[in-house]
Amino acid sequence: MSPEYATEGLYSTKSDVFSFGVLVLEIVTGKRNRGFFHPDHGYNLLGHAWTLYMEGRSLELIDPSMGDTYNLSEVLRTINMGLLCVQRFPSDRPSMHSVVLMLGSEGAVPQPKEPCFFTERNVLEANPFPGEHMLFSGNETSITLLEAR
Repeated sequence: MSPEYATEGLYSTKSDVFSFGVLVLEIVTGKRNRGFFHPDHGYNLLGHAWTLYMEGRSLELIDPSMGDTYNLSEVLRTINMGLLCVQRFPSDRPSMHSVVLMLGSEGAVPQPKEPCFFTERNVLEANPFPGEHMLFSGNETSITLLEAR
């Protein structure tokens, strides 16, 4: 779900781009954004992908079950494009037309900015409604409660 829809109920074609970016990263990694867990940090899949991208370790995102059956430059380009699609602000995301052009060409792909991280966690100690989930938005320096369900 795009950040503008989650926080303000605003939906646009750029909301679809955000969702497409999440789906692309899920396909490359073989993991779902929802319920993603990594033992070294509390990020969801988007945060994990961004961290590895910034450290120059995007190859670690590739689903091991793919073996050696992929074109490395195409997968790295796809990860970059997926991160472009999950930008915090709709104006920073490409249009789907641009996404199609980026996937079908070999030209330079713009560098993404830090994406919007959405992490859903079951916070039992802080949650006044046991058994319900709380939706948070944030990064390693700030977290905002968006919704309790």
